[in-house]
Amino acid sequence: MSMSSYLPGTASLLEELDKKLMVLLRDGRTLIGTLRSVDQFANLVLQHCIERIHVGDVYGDIPRGVYVVRGENVVLLGEIEEREEVKDKLKKVSWEEILEKQAVQQAEKEEADKLRAKAFRDRGLSYTAESTYEDTY
Repeated sequence: MSMSSYLPGTASLLEELDKKLMVLLRDGRTLIGTLRSVDQFANLVLQHCIERIHVGDVYGDIPRGVYVVRGENVVLLGEIEEREEVKDKLKKVSWEEILEKQAVQQAEKEEADKLRAKAFRDRGLSYTAESTYEDTY
């Protein structure tokens, strides 16, 4: 791409229209869909959208259909292509199963945070669990 055809800011997203994109949101969710529309605020409309959840070496896709994403919530956006060698490393499971695994992982994290906070208190220190996107589920 030459510098004369470069579009600054959100206008550069126009080049991504009708392409399959992965969008990482501020709350940690990962969306995959076809970009159909974008505006000056980088608000996105994704068609045939799925929410992909990874837990360990398994993943699950939750169908979301047409999905509107507010631009300020986008952390990362990029074109993707599904490759077979990557699929061989991860096992796909149903969305019900991945949600169960995600809940178990979240409960384990909360238990570890409680134990850590107790260990800190026992030593006279204060501990605040890091608030990450995983806490929003």
